[in-house]
Amino acid sequence: MKVYAIIPSGGKGTRLNSEIPKQYLKFYGKELIAYTLDTFQKCDLIDEIIVPADNNYFELLDDIRKKFDFTKVKNFVRGGSERQYSVFNAFKSINGDENDIVVIHDAVRPLITKAVLETAIKTAIDFGSCVVAIKAKDTLIKGDEFIENYIDRSNMYYVQTPQVFRYKIYKDAMIKAEKEKFLATDESMLVHRAGYKIRIVDGSSFNFKITNQDDLKLFEIISKGLI
Repeated sequence: MKVYAIIPSGGKGTRLNSEIPKQYLKFYGKELIAYTLDTFQKCDLIDEIIVPADNNYFELLDDIRKKFDFTKVKNFVRGGSERQYSVFNAFKSINGDENDIVVIHDAVRPLITKAVLETAIKTAIDFGSCVVAIKAKDTLIKGDEFIENYIDRSNMYYVQTPQVFRYKIYKDAMIKAEKEKFLATDESMLVHRAGYKIRIVDGSSFNFKITNQDDLKLFEIISKGLI
């Protein structure tokens, strides 16, 4: 059994108004995506890493691979017009067996811990599918300009990545989505829609996705302690 990691890196970073996508911004001499890849490189359970990205950044990614000795990064593949298609392209480049494991993790969640990653992989080995998530701890409301109603948070989670699946399970979900031209917000939605049960694994508040300036500032503060 092999464990493949897909790290989609095709985002444009438009919400940050940056000249380059946020995953390639440098923090203390190290690109943001390199923090993410470092955890996967050091995880003994990971065999190979595939990065779908805009091909204009393949040279930069190769430089990052060499600079930080990311020997598990085996392939860069062309990203798609949507994140889902980027992941599909990467998945199709894998010559996996049915019981191999596929880990999908956002490039811009650079503070994923080795402990959470390993727990997710082991859970998927046992149960076939899992998603990392954290329980909602704030009051949840529904509305537009005004509150319409309050939502019971007792069984509510904020979904994160990694999301981990047995190779055959994700393949089935991908084929179904392609056939029906269904576009999901994440991989777990595709797998659930294909009829599979998905185990929930506890995530971490540190495993946040960098989407805006506040996120960048927070990461800069935290990453200063990592150098």
